Amino acid sequence: MILKPARLLLAMTALVAMPAFAQNVATVNGKPISAAKVDQLVKQVVAQGRATDSPQLREAIKRDLISREVLIQEADKQNIGARADVKAAIDNARQSIIINAMLADYVKKNPVKDADIKAEYDKYKATVGDKEYHARHILVGTEEEAKAIIAKLKGGAKFEELAKQSKDGSANNGGDLDWASPAAYVPEFSKAMTSLQKGAITETPVKTQFGYHVIKLEDTRAAKIPALDEVKQQVAEQLQQRQVAQYRESLVKKAKVQ
Repeated sequence: MILKPARLLLAMTALVAMPAFAQNVATVNGKPISAAKVDQLVKQVVAQGRATDSPQLREAIKRDLISREVLIQEADKQNIGARADVKAAIDNARQSIIINAMLADYVKKNPVKDADIKAEYDKYKATVGDKEYHARHILVGTEEEAKAIIAKLKGGAKFEELAKQSKDGSANNGGDLDWASPAAYVPEFSKAMTSLQKGAITETPVKTQFGYHVIKLEDTRAAKIPALDEVKQQVAEQLQQRQVAQYRESLVKKAKVQ
């Protein structure tokens, strides 16, 4: 069948208009909601690992966009966007979005190197050491109190009972500090703890910034340090955060602040 020129023109116009219509998933009071917007939000949700692409996800996002468009149209009718507090909030949000995008670009251009990750991991291993210690302690406010406790322990008193007077939370479980590396404690405490033999108690009070300690070493064991492959991502993220913080500080130092 051969179409007449007028009908041919109408058919061609309809074919041209169809793709444009298909680009919208809905219209709200004449305002279109584009399929591209739905695609963009779907990609964000999938990239964040919150869901997988599915018809149900797309329908949920479409409904949310329709709801938001209805609400923003009503807010515009009420001229909410002209309020000073709203303008300030929008400005703050704009700054945050732009700054985060800039820092994300910085991270892409300055990726953490494998050599840096390995060096940070080795430093961590050296700090932790090859041993873990299971200790108990009693923390009191004065040296005299600590000396009195040591005297009672030498007289046969049970450590767990005397630990009830400790000034910290370990008082509720007999002074038990569980397993930890020496790096978990302040230096004075660590030095005294690591010098003890299994089952021994400090002969003199150990002074730290928290008070006076009486320490008992329950046991030691080889440190359980995860392999580099197990913590590589975590170490990389920590280094990345440190790198971004240093970048921010460098920009602030360069700025002329009066």
